[in-house]
Amino acid sequence: MRRQFKWDKKYLHWGVTAFLVLACEILFYMALSYIPDIGKALKSFFGILGPFIWGLVITYLLAPLTKTLNRSVFGPLSERIFRKSKKRNGKKLSRSLSVLISEIVLLAVLTLLVYLIIPQLYSSIETIVVNSNTYIEKVSGWVEDRLAAYPVIETYVTDALDKFNDGIIDWLQKTVLPQLGSFVSNVAGGLFVFFKGVYNVIIGIIVSVYILNNLEKFSAGAKRLLYCVFTVEAADKLLDGIRFTDRTFIGFITGKLLDSAIIGILCYIFCAIMDMPYALLVSVIIGITNIIPFFGPFIGAVPSALIILLVDPWKCLIFVIFIIVLQQVDGNFIGPKILGNSIGISGFWVMFSIIVGAGLFGFWGMLLGVPVFVVIYTLVDKAMARKLKRSDLPSETEDYLGVDRIDPITRRVMRNRKKGEEAQGKNAGEDEPLQE
Repeated sequence: MRRQFKWDKKYLHWGVTAFLVLACEILFYMALSYIPDIGKALKSFFGILGPFIWGLVITYLLAPLTKTLNRSVFGPLSERIFRKSKKRNGKKLSRSLSVLISEIVLLAVLTLLVYLIIPQLYSSIETIVVNSNTYIEKVSGWVEDRLAAYPVIETYVTDALDKFNDGIIDWLQKTVLPQLGSFVSNVAGGLFVFFKGVYNVIIGIIVSVYILNNLEKFSAGAKRLLYCVFTVEAADKLLDGIRFTDRTFIGFITGKLLDSAIIGILCYIFCAIMDMPYALLVSVIIGITNIIPFFGPFIGAVPSALIILLVDPWKCLIFVIFIIVLQQVDGNFIGPKILGNSIGISGFWVMFSIIVGAGLFGFWGMLLGVPVFVVIYTLVDKAMARKLKRSDLPSETEDYLGVDRIDPITRRVMRNRKKGEEAQGKNAGEDEPLQE
């Protein structure tokens, strides 16, 4: 007689588990083998979605302004206009006017950059390139006059300047001139990238108009999806995390933009009063690099000082002193007033997040590394606090200052007394419980 085969659920479970583990290993190996192809596919995919990504970015930046206009300006105005109308409440008109004004502000800023600042920046850079030899000779003469009494130092500095000048000429002759043959193809490629960028921005603006007009519906749809996929508790936690991330990012971005604009304007006013060369170019450099926390002032001050040094060394010294004073004022007064508690981490972690972000993602990592790290740091800190509270332990960092040990039974924090407390009649080295 043939014996009937019986399924053993235990062995079936382990067999399916082994098969899935093996399949995951094969897929992981294939993914590692095709990482370049996957990267190209993702790059192509995001290139196709470029206009929509631009639209989301523009929406995110304009949403606070749109909400403010809708709530404080056009909302009350439309209510007064349609106060006696029963069929119309004016909400659509208020939202449409808020979106329209927000987009006009965006276009005005872009127009200001394109037609007022960029041509002058181009003119300044062109003047620097054309007169570079004259500037270097002028600086060399100034150095020789000042160091005439110190022939050894004069010889060393003069040789360094000559090598620098020869290096620039060699770079122009061996690098720049040979590449002029491919100028036409470079211009064609540059025009293609330029028009593609313009296309993405135009479509992005159209996308942002649609999203801003239906912001509540998109938000409701996203919440509906969250509560459909996750449990109620998990969805609530995700929404809290998203709201915190949004507050952190928008507070940091808008605060840094406003702070950098103020610094750039103050720098331009000072440079104009002192008749500094290339005042607009220098002010734009200082304002843009100031967006980067911690390292931004140094990144912008170095090229700006070098540009002024080529024209007038004494004004370069004045400019460096002014930048040091301006950055101190910004770091101690202007920045904290504007940013408030949007950063909320120590200077060490700011420096850490910028260095790591720059190493991983370049300029955008330097720019957005701080708010990303703030979000991660806060989430980890809250998770640690919840874990410690569940274990009946103090959750604040200050509670662990001077801690010697924690009693495993009573969960009381024991601190080692300092010798200076012997004057109060207590023995040094004695453990004392935490005074709650």
